Amino acid sequence: MKNILLIGTGRFGRHIAVQLSQLGHQVMAVDTNEERINDVLPYVTNAQIGDSTNAEFLRSLGIGNFDVCIVTISGNFQNSLETTSLLKELGAKCVVSRAERDVQAKFLLRNGADQVVYPEKQVAKWAAIRYTADHIFDYIEIDEQHAIFEVEVPAGWIGKSVGELDIRRKYGINILGIKHSGKIDASITPDTVLSGEITILALGEYKALQKCFRI
Repeated sequence: MKNILLIGTGRFGRHIAVQLSQLGHQVMAVDTNEERINDVLPYVTNAQIGDSTNAEFLRSLGIGNFDVCIVTISGNFQNSLETTSLLKELGAKCVVSRAERDVQAKFLLRNGADQVVYPEKQVAKWAAIRYTADHIFDYIEIDEQHAIFEVEVPAGWIGKSVGELDIRRKYGINILGIKHSGKIDASITPDTVLSGEITILALGEYKALQKCFRI
């Protein structure tokens, strides 16, 4: 369990609050809008109405006590940037800020953000990959060069073992696990035989994955 400071409880911030609550974390929510704070109250440990660009207000929250500070302010990048910078100045251990454009991500990283989330871009990329290839069932981005794909077993691989296919050497990818009837089995060995009834979880560089699975 971690102590999380969530600044900005609009649509995206509220979704994060719900997920953090389900994961059992302690969440302090902050917003200037009383109605949004009231909406998020069922999912947070505590909440305050206040201006996150005010250094004294932020200081009163005890920034150093939070494991992660998440800034999800939308529609006002100046406030998001100032809040991010102030959090770092006040000793925040980790600041994660939301960006709505590429240029915003660059400014946030230069002004205190340890990590930047860009939900619109990330979901767009996921949807473009997921829904333009019938054999891709899911996709997780690791970084700009690597990803994990859940894919159906290529026809030429069916009935063969992982060791026989020599997947890592030939294709430059790793099979992390197989999925059958919604359950994941991560105990993959060279003797694991692939069938048409499963999907595989493959980790590798985008270029290698695209080439291997014809994405």
